[in-house]
Amino acid sequence: MALPKEPILFLKATSSINGPFDSVEIPRDAQKVDWEVELGIVIGKTARYVAKENAMSYVAGYCVVNDVSERAYQLERGGQWDKGKAADTFGPLGPWLVTADEVPDPQALPLWLDVDGVRRQDGNTRDMIFGVAELVSYISGFMSLQPGDVIATGTPAGVGMGLKPPV
Repeated sequence: MALPKEPILFLKATSSINGPFDSVEIPRDAQKVDWEVELGIVIGKTARYVAKENAMSYVAGYCVVNDVSERAYQLERGGQWDKGKAADTFGPLGPWLVTADEVPDPQALPLWLDVDGVRRQDGNTRDMIFGVAELVSYISGFMSLQPGDVIATGTPAGVGMGLKPPV
């Protein structure tokens, strides 16, 4: 896919939030369920219209997110990404929250994901299209971010739909 000019936004329902080792429930008619390891930005204080230069002061910490996606719902059924992203259990988080003061550079973190013992994704946050400060600033221009909100930042290469053949 072409790189977006602006971040693509979608919301996950609260029912999609799941523990890091909990089962993921596949929706009844799902055909193309996929994985996405992502850095999660955890918001620490209410953020609205935040300048990029001040954005990091709104970050409480970071966690790992598996942005589980049903690609047919996301891309083939009317263009609304929420349908493919917000299913129950499609948002495993954690298992840890690392506070912002423990991460000197959130744009220098390794990210990887194994599926059934096979390394499927291996990347680094330095390759993010939009960095942490830019994402917090950008999103806060559209909606208030509240303490405890989690921003999933995007995924490195290796998602199932990008493999030949898709997995």
